[in-house]
Amino acid sequence: MTAGPVLQPAGIAHVEVLAALHGASFAEAWTVETMVGLLDGNGSFAFIATNPDPVGFVIARLTVGEGEILSIGVLPSARGTGIGRALLSAVTRRMAGQGAEMLFLEVAETNQAARALYQGFGFVPVGRRKNYYDNPDGTHDDAIVMRRDLFV
Repeated sequence: MTAGPVLQPAGIAHVEVLAALHGASFAEAWTVETMVGLLDGNGSFAFIATNPDPVGFVIARLTVGEGEILSIGVLPSARGTGIGRALLSAVTRRMAGQGAEMLFLEVAETNQAARALYQGFGFVPVGRRKNYYDNPDGTHDDAIVMRRDLFV
C-alpha cells in the first residue's frame, strides 16, 4: 500500500518549485516573478504536494469572505491519483477556517477532467469569461467560473 501525497504550506521560499510545477502542468507557464507577486500579496497562500518529489500545487487568496483559487496543477504523470482532490481539500479547509463563505475558481471550458474534479468537489458553474485562455495553436477557450459555498 502506497502512502498518499504529503501537503506542505508554501511561500516565497518555494517560488522556484511552484514556477517549475506550473510550467510542467500548463502550456503557458507562470514565472518566478509572477509567483513572488502572487504570494507577496495579503491573504495569498499556497500548498505543494509531494509524493515524495513535488507533484502538484495550489495557490489561492482570501479577500473579504471570498476565496479564490488562482492556480492549481498536478504533473501529468501524477494526474488521476487523488492529488488534485487533496489540494482542493486543503484549500477548502483553510478558507473555511479563515471565515470564507464561498470559494471561486476558473477552468477552461475544454478541460473536462478538471471540470469533473471540481464538480465532484461541489463546485457549480456560475459564469463564463469569453476567450479567456490562449491556446498554443492560437485559438482561445472560454473560462467557466465555478463556485463552491463553504457554509450552507
